[in-house]
Amino acid sequence: MIPADREPARQAAVDLAAAVGPAEARYALEPIARLEGPREALAVLALALARVHGRPAWLLAAASTALSPVLHPRALPADNGYAFGTVEPRPEQYAEAEDAVRLLQNLLTRLTGL
Repeated sequence: MIPADREPARQAAVDLAAAVGPAEARYALEPIARLEGPREALAVLALALARVHGRPAWLLAAASTALSPVLHPRALPADNGYAFGTVEPRPEQYAEAEDAVRLLQNLLTRLTGL
């Protein structure tokens, strides 16, 4: 990783950790709060992707694509019947999305020497 890419990737690692936090703390949250973390992680990736080039950009773009299913779940019932293609996730899907963010955060931490 070139020095210019190291700082945005390092900041992304810090922001990803803040987005999902420790697993134990997430289990007690309401569904809407649980979806907030992985969705925030996608925003973190988008910002970091705009600031890096080459292989780090490819990595962050691939991670964004892999995490994009977190945009399909909804946490609230579709009262009027319109759900715009969203689905209600199973409880384990929240944990899977959060774990994926933690794995990416761990990888970026190792790559940047944080």
